[in-house]
Amino acid sequence: MHPVLNISAYRFVPLHDCAALRESIRSQAVQRGLKGTVLLAEEGINLFLAGAPEAVRGFVAWLQADARFADLAPKESWSAHVPFRKLQVKVKREIIRMNHPAIRPHEGRAPAVDARTLERWLAQGHDDEGRPVVTLDTRNAFEVDYGTFEGAIDWRIRKFSEFPQAVLEHRDELQGKTVVSFCTGGIRCEKAAIFMREAAGLERVYQLDGGILKYFEETGGRHFRGSCFVFDEREALDASLAPRTGS
Repeated sequence: MHPVLNISAYRFVPLHDCAALRESIRSQAVQRGLKGTVLLAEEGINLFLAGAPEAVRGFVAWLQADARFADLAPKESWSAHVPFRKLQVKVKREIIRMNHPAIRPHEGRAPAVDARTLERWLAQGHDDEGRPVVTLDTRNAFEVDYGTFEGAIDWRIRKFSEFPQAVLEHRDELQGKTVVSFCTGGIRCEKAAIFMREAAGLERVYQLDGGILKYFEETGGRHFRGSCFVFDEREALDASLAPRTGS
């Protein structure tokens, strides 16, 4: 077992005290020797942290004591070394930039499909009502190049703020299908699924709950080809959630 615990987590929840929260989070993380990135915005929190297991889990317990973060559900992976050089706690306009302020996940998320259900749908080639299923990669093109689901739709976007326009341009291709949007850990596909339903008028849209990382954890990566890019020094994780080796 590798000695360093890595976590990623996010939660869409209204935050009106980001400046004060930034300082308390920074203090707690420093005390525990954690490194990584925490992003705060009025729409919620997004974090990637690493350190000794007891320190990471102690930080999570401290954060969950705040009722706004009680349901935070970190995804865990392990590494031999801390894959971050420093600790950063930042206040941003959005925790994941889409440039569509009307999309507010904390007011009601789009329906989600869990990893095992998606695995079953992909194996049988349709959803439980017999509709064709397509997976839609909401990540940037360079991330997709590391790996994605077999046959996934990839619009080669350079940044997530390009996603809404891509949806509108390709909307007709998705009509009548069950669309499952996915990303690394769930945060982008959560906004994406809401946009596709509310702004593009697509009816059968789901988000992959927990993203690729949760899918790897629960299914071992069946129907996924390649590895999953992560924004730290590990670069990419394989289906066992271990750092990718080789080219």
